[in-house]
Amino acid sequence: MQVFRLCNSAYASDLSGLGAALFPGRWNKAGTPVLYTSERPETALLEVLVNAPPLMLPELTLLSLEIPDDSILTLSASDLPEHWYQYPAPSVLADIGQNWIDEGRFLSLMVPSSIVHTAFNILINGHHPNINKLRLISQEPFYFDTRLRFVGKG
Repeated sequence: MQVFRLCNSAYASDLSGLGAALFPGRWNKAGTPVLYTSERPETALLEVLVNAPPLMLPELTLLSLEIPDDSILTLSASDLPEHWYQYPAPSVLADIGQNWIDEGRFLSLMVPSSIVHTAFNILINGHHPNINKLRLISQEPFYFDTRLRFVGKG
């Protein structure tokens, strides 16, 4: 499966998940290395936009990665607790992510996007024994149209 990651260019070569271990997200706890990716570049962009402080967007790089199709555990919205999409994220989601990490059966966890519920994000376990099967397909600078920074900002 091809997945996409939009990230600060300074950290584009780091596929370890260290950033999420230091600054946990919706699906991981502090200290747990997880690489957050999306099934489409557009969803990756939305994830960056909702998480970046206004007017503080760094220079971005778009990564295209490939993960083995047989290494993905998929959860649908019906598998998740009510209000899973709310902000701030319910802590039970980090518990779900930690259980996936602790079980160690799948390299990746595919979960619905809290922004666009019909789209998916794919988390990659940075400590999984098959992390070496993660393959970088491409890495390119991402042009960001600054008009997007003001969408929904009074």
